[in-house]
Amino acid sequence: MPDVVLNNISKTYDKGRVLAVDKVSLTIGEGELFGLIGPDGAGKTSIFRILTTLLLPDSGDATVNGYDILKDVKKIRKKVGYMPGKFSLYQDLTVEENLNFFATLFETSISENYSLIKDIYVQLEPFKHRRAGKLSGGMKQKLALCCALIHRPEVLFLDEPTTGVDTVSRKEFWTMLKRLKQEGITIIVSTPYMDEATLCERIALIQDGHIMSVDTPENIIEKYPNPLYAIKATNMGALLKELRLLKEVTSCNAFGDFHHITLQNNEDEKLEALKVKLRDSGHSNLEMKQIKATIEDCFIEQMN
Repeated sequence: MPDVVLNNISKTYDKGRVLAVDKVSLTIGEGELFGLIGPDGAGKTSIFRILTTLLLPDSGDATVNGYDILKDVKKIRKKVGYMPGKFSLYQDLTVEENLNFFATLFETSISENYSLIKDIYVQLEPFKHRRAGKLSGGMKQKLALCCALIHRPEVLFLDEPTTGVDTVSRKEFWTMLKRLKQEGITIIVSTPYMDEATLCERIALIQDGHIMSVDTPENIIEKYPNPLYAIKATNMGALLKELRLLKEVTSCNAFGDFHHITLQNNEDEKLEALKVKLRDSGHSNLEMKQIKATIEDCFIEQMN
């Protein structure tokens, strides 16, 4: 059964001059861990705010947990948990006071749903009398998640939850999400980090408010259309500039220690001819190898 359904949802700002969400249609299954993947400004937050009844769409319709976002606002707010991208808890209240406050809003208590947040809250408990504003980024993240879960929501929306936290905290957070999924909660995560896409069961790639593709991460990678090569040399800047001028190269993008390229012709002799040409141009310590595409490669390819 679908838990979240969007049908041609659109949203503009600045009196229609800025298109944030462009006729987005999505279906997210009950109990699914779903990722909305795209850079800042892609429309992720607008979609989340629409689905949590904080923002009205210009057109289209949507349901969350079977309730209409326009007709059943109060019912949806009782059924969803929402963790916005920006830390929005009361910074002058302690950890415990924040959690008690949100439990009271939903007419519940910490003890009633403690089993759901226990694995997260035990890490916060030593700091329960500390003001929220004095917590580290990772601890703020855990507190915000506890507050979003304290009423045991059916659907959990997490808007860029790992932005600005360290690598260890990011890893811990995704481990927590996998445990929460076992509770039957539908979890929808937005993130600009392409490497986090593979941690979701299904993903939607979004750019400029438009959904480019929806599938499992594995299937999206499998559909990458061309052989992909990683190439590097001593002077990576000069190599990038030259590769983008060569007619043999159809795409070239910088990826860490390597540039990722696709070619017009992938025959072995053509590959060798390219290497010779680059060496003749003065590129030393040249290394080139065929690789498997990443989600980021797929995202860039679909943008073109």
